[in-house]
Amino acid sequence: MPLNTKRKKATEKSRSTKQGLRFNKSFGQHILKNALAVDNMVEKAGIYPSDRVLEIGPGTGNLTMKLLEKANEVVVFEIDHRMAAELEKRVQGGPFRNKLSLHIGDVLKCEELPHFTVCVSNLPYKISSPIVNKLLLHPQQFRCAVLMFQQEFARRLIAKPGDKLYCRLSVNVQLLADVREIMSVSRNSFRPPPKVDSSVVMIKPRHPRPNINFKEMDGLLRICFSRKNKTISSEFKQNKILELLEKNFRSFCSLKNTVLPQDFNMKSKVGNILQDGNFADKRSRNLGTNDFLDLLARFNTEGIHFS
Repeated sequence: MPLNTKRKKATEKSRSTKQGLRFNKSFGQHILKNALAVDNMVEKAGIYPSDRVLEIGPGTGNLTMKLLEKANEVVVFEIDHRMAAELEKRVQGGPFRNKLSLHIGDVLKCEELPHFTVCVSNLPYKISSPIVNKLLLHPQQFRCAVLMFQQEFARRLIAKPGDKLYCRLSVNVQLLADVREIMSVSRNSFRPPPKVDSSVVMIKPRHPRPNINFKEMDGLLRICFSRKNKTISSEFKQNKILELLEKNFRSFCSLKNTVLPQDFNMKSKVGNILQDGNFADKRSRNLGTNDFLDLLARFNTEGIHFS
């Protein structure tokens, strides 16, 4: 092993020993050590004394302690038993012990999140997308979420039609919430520092929630954004897509006791829907949320479904 590599590993080991805990890479642990960033996240969340705050991945509790100062209760999910023990030590015997509700385990395996009014978290990067979906589909709507993400992921959340990073995630999130970036955070604000910078995003769910089947919409968007620079009509000419849609359509017709004609052709039916809505020559990268709502409604009206 080269000498410089040995020195690097020795330095990392020394640091982890001084800090008392070795960080688990499989959990994506990066502790936010920048006190100003912590304070800004708490301030932007606008926490009331009556709020029940959800935090995912509290680590050793730098953000948690600030949340406990503001909220009526803080509910945290921590997958690492060692981190959970460190957090419990920080509140033990103090004024915040009865305000902390600690759940040890994988939040993604929790069938339904407990009730909360605000979510503030420095999220592990690897669970960013499923956590956003879980929050936005939570049956009890919350006021807002202030979340730390890898910067590129954050920019995908807020991307607009025509932007390079505009994607299926952008549409799914913006259908259900108003989302904006509120600050950038340097990689040096974390221990250990990640390879990229981060951004904090504010997510405010739409009230009332749009009356759509999210799985249906996501199914449509998966097709449209599989090649977002191609025309919509070219996406729907793929044989595997047409076969899936025809299978779903025949199931729909069977439930409605509708007999299909012998010369039924799914390719023609889909083509007519796209032409009638003036979607055939458009590209997904340039379509907004209302355009996709319109497209989904046109397909569903004709009995074509995506889930």
